[in-house]
Amino acid sequence: MPATVIVGTQWGDEGKGKVTDVLADEADMVVRFQGGNNAGHTIVIGEERFALTLIPSGVLNPGVMPIIANGCVVDPRVLLEEMATLQSRGVDTSLVRLSANAHLIMPYHREIDALQERFLGKGQIGTTKRGIGPAYTDKFARHGIRVQDLFDPKIFRDKLEVVLKEKNKLLTKIYNQLAMDATAIADEYLGYAEQLAPHVADTSLLIYEALGQDKQVLFEGAQATLLDVDHGTYPFVTSSNPTAGGATIGSGIGPTSIDRVVGVAKAYISRVGSGPFPTELMDDVGEKMVQIGGEYGTVTGRRRRCGWLDTVALRYATRINGLTDIALTKLDVLSEFDRLKVCVAYETDEGRFDEFPRQQRVLYESRPVYEELPGWAEDISGARSLEDLPPKARDYIAYVEKAAGVPVTMVSVGPQRAATLNL
Repeated sequence: MPATVIVGTQWGDEGKGKVTDVLADEADMVVRFQGGNNAGHTIVIGEERFALTLIPSGVLNPGVMPIIANGCVVDPRVLLEEMATLQSRGVDTSLVRLSANAHLIMPYHREIDALQERFLGKGQIGTTKRGIGPAYTDKFARHGIRVQDLFDPKIFRDKLEVVLKEKNKLLTKIYNQLAMDATAIADEYLGYAEQLAPHVADTSLLIYEALGQDKQVLFEGAQATLLDVDHGTYPFVTSSNPTAGGATIGSGIGPTSIDRVVGVAKAYISRVGSGPFPTELMDDVGEKMVQIGGEYGTVTGRRRRCGWLDTVALRYATRINGLTDIALTKLDVLSEFDRLKVCVAYETDEGRFDEFPRQQRVLYESRPVYEELPGWAEDISGARSLEDLPPKARDYIAYVEKAAGVPVTMVSVGPQRAATLNL
């Protein structure tokens, strides 16, 4: 069976984990194709809440194989701790597979990440300081150390010695920090090899074989379109490609294997960290969205910036990803508002922009052009079908469909699995 890619259409935190969890009910394999433990997915099952940072959401569905593919960067300590925590809560992690080609996040990556962010001062990007950016930097500079290197101690130590000469110069001479000890790092990381060994595999081959057997494979991205290193609001982006095209490179499959791309869009919009945000609300309405929506980061606990839905950005995400359909999440949060606004264009002193601008400066200077819609002002969290929703809530869904140019096929009206409407 052809593959399905699930991507965020905004700045992340749209509810991709929940959508993946719901779709994984009929899947055989869920693949995380980029990012590291800088992105969290919160999933609610009954009374239990699971916060995942690296392992794909499909791990909560019995029999599904969760794969951390080659496009990811992996902190082995975090991965092992996450698996241990899931096991302690009765979740089987024996099927978790980790690509031998995935790059490792090393201690110096975490240290440099935090130092670089601090030295940027007011120009901070808003990184989670978990070493993701520096790990990707080393990957593309061909200085990276991969998972497979853990199983050849000589190669691992040789690579580490070479890399650490450069990193220690940076730490001591630029940042005035203590040098790191290669022996201590090697002893720690080589100690992870035995625990990781049952899970390390040629994941590209596993995915290829699954697709050849007509199995259903879901590809789960971290972050989202507007945080893509090529197509997002650079430099306030992540260090990889969370857009649909990244799924092929990040997992080792061809694009002809993919026939569905589900874009996850929150019914409003939010952003963590720095960067432009045309519809951001710096008033009581924005604070109300934060409180009702529980808009705090899964990984960092940081308060998210909130604003009205931006259909300019949504159309852009549809185009960049080739979306086939949309999963609209947190529609229930808008029940608390009598009037709703939707951004349909940006306006600056230079004129009106109906499409996402090519120059980021426009995003900083723009004023959102809004259309107002009536709210439904009633609790919809108990809805389990489209017919259960009030007419004005259905009108809002139809409005989103028209704006994006693709159908809305799933609507979330609460954090629980059951609070998901398949349209």
